[in-house]
Amino acid sequence: MINTIFSLIGGLGFFFLGMKTIADGLKKSAGEKLKQFLHSVTKQPLIGILVGTFVTTLIQSSSATTVMVVGFVNAGLLALRQAISVIIGVNIGTTFTAWLVSAMSIFKITTYALPSVGIGFGFMMLARSRNKTSFGEALLGFGLLFMGLDFMQHAFGPLKESPFIHNLFISFGKNPILGVFIGAFFTMLLQSSSVTTAILQILAFQGLISFHESIPLILGFNIGTTITAQLAAIGTNINARRAAMSHTLFNAIGVVFMIIFVYLGWFEKFIDWILPGEITTKNIMLYIAVTHTTFNVINAIIFLPLIGFLEKASIFLVPKKEGSIDYGTQYLEKHLLETPSLALEQTHKEIIYMLKIATKAVSHAMEGFFKNDMNISKQANEYENVTDNLQSEITQYMISLSQKELLPEESQELPVLMHNVNDLERIGDHAQNLAELTRRKIEEKFIFSDQAIKELNTMWAEIQKMLDLSLKALTENSIQTAEEVLEREGRINAMQIQFKQEHITRLKTGCCQINSGFLFIEMVDNLEKIGDRLKNIAQSVIGKMQWAIIKPAKTI
Repeated sequence: MINTIFSLIGGLGFFFLGMKTIADGLKKSAGEKLKQFLHSVTKQPLIGILVGTFVTTLIQSSSATTVMVVGFVNAGLLALRQAISVIIGVNIGTTFTAWLVSAMSIFKITTYALPSVGIGFGFMMLARSRNKTSFGEALLGFGLLFMGLDFMQHAFGPLKESPFIHNLFISFGKNPILGVFIGAFFTMLLQSSSVTTAILQILAFQGLISFHESIPLILGFNIGTTITAQLAAIGTNINARRAAMSHTLFNAIGVVFMIIFVYLGWFEKFIDWILPGEITTKNIMLYIAVTHTTFNVINAIIFLPLIGFLEKASIFLVPKKEGSIDYGTQYLEKHLLETPSLALEQTHKEIIYMLKIATKAVSHAMEGFFKNDMNISKQANEYENVTDNLQSEITQYMISLSQKELLPEESQELPVLMHNVNDLERIGDHAQNLAELTRRKIEEKFIFSDQAIKELNTMWAEIQKMLDLSLKALTENSIQTAEEVLEREGRINAMQIQFKQEHITRLKTGCCQINSGFLFIEMVDNLEKIGDRLKNIAQSVIGKMQWAIIKPAKTI
């Protein structure tokens, strides 16, 4: 029994390490390309499903892909509907591991496992290019994975004669719902449906469980694997949590309707129709792989036209709380593109909204700094993600608008608005920098002199006023207000020079710590750069209104 337990633990360790090494190696060689691939996924659900399947098959980790998708939604790079289609594909892609494991029923895996480890390690140590090193890491991972399977195979060997094990698995055949719950429970514990499916395949290969008894467990694995996305969504924005919920709903609803066909025996007959013939210990691993893939493909086909339902159900189950951050646009409507004047007006409103978000980002960063509160400053990063998403959405909208028939003044205004959007996104970046400086101040316990805090407060008060005036200038198209912004930006520049000089004096007299001093300079510089961006916005308002005044009258 001790040898069995030790072999099982070691085998699982090798299997997990192998999967992680494969994923790491492949992500290093193609990680950025995969991210760009996911990010550029079109809004066609079928394409999203194919992308999710391809990426998961390639990196051999549904957890990694799902976490990546949740992260993209959290960063505003993927809309909820896009994420749902990719997640559906993830469920198909993850079944590839079961097909890989099936290879051990065809040939002795240890024959190839050890050479894979050796050759892979050789590539990692001797290869000069990054891609070859990453290839070696992936090859090493495959060897470790197969070694893990071999250890688990030997661990389960002595259990063949155990009446308890036989009776336990027989109960799954008689009570499929129990099998579903057991499968879900163990997958939640191990955090990987690939691992639990591999264990099931080895049990079946050793004759410990029949194909009929394995089907409910396979369904349960699909529910249990959703816990990874739920854990990844903790602490993320509302759309990321909704994406994780859609993963759970997709798998859980699929299992609920499929269990009916399992009870009736129709699902097993369908698998027999796909793969006719007698099921033996030699081919049962292949049958399990086919079953795992078939369930997820059928589920994907059913839910392909129902992605809208999954989206609405996820929104209903994860409602928006008061004070939560909305990552989407507020005013842009595609149908208004046919009326450029209205579309331009909505774009202007969206930019005003983006300025409000950027203001919140900077405000949270500075409030966290003065209050020594990381929780407050962390919200600046969320608002910065919103500005990134708004920049992408507004820019794409304006590109579509530029392809329409525009009046001369409308064509003149578009590039100005694009510059505004870029300036606002950069303000979000500076807010993120300020939040990072706040983190360093708190974690490294930097001490600032009273004079330094006073100077930062003075500069921040001026920036706050500039933010308010910029909002008013944009909203009212006011030249007078915009000129006041320019005047205050001059004060900010003077403060930057003055405060740096005074800071040097404090360093010489020993009134200020060196590390705190460096951080102080970075704070001042970021605030000054925010002032520069607001100056650009003010100048765009002045330029726009002056052009409107002097533009030639229309020819009749």
